Amino acid sequence: MEKLKQLYHQLPNYIKNRYVILTVLLVVWVAFFDSHNWIRQYKLKAEKESLKEEMLFYKSEIQKDSTALFNLNNNPETQEKFAREKYNMKKDNEDVIIIIESDE
Repeated sequence: MEKLKQLYHQLPNYIKNRYVILTVLLVVWVAFFDSHNWIRQYKLKAEKESLKEEMLFYKSEIQKDSTALFNLNNNPETQEKFAREKYNMKKDNEDVIIIIESDE
């Protein structure tokens, strides 16, 4: 106990000031123990940036799909190409050969 008293008396007066102590405790509390601490804010900011990038990606994909859908609904050549590629359809006078690539 005596050692603690000696240590306390050796501290400068500005550190013993109750307002300085209270300010330091408040900063430590906000930085690490609060539900909205700085670490969580950093993680949320990183997640927000990631979601923004994902949103831009999906917007560009929606634009591509909208263009493809418009072409598919309005262009007979695109409809024929789609039917041939996706459903292996053919004209009456054609033969379709499907080549399956093996993983070997």
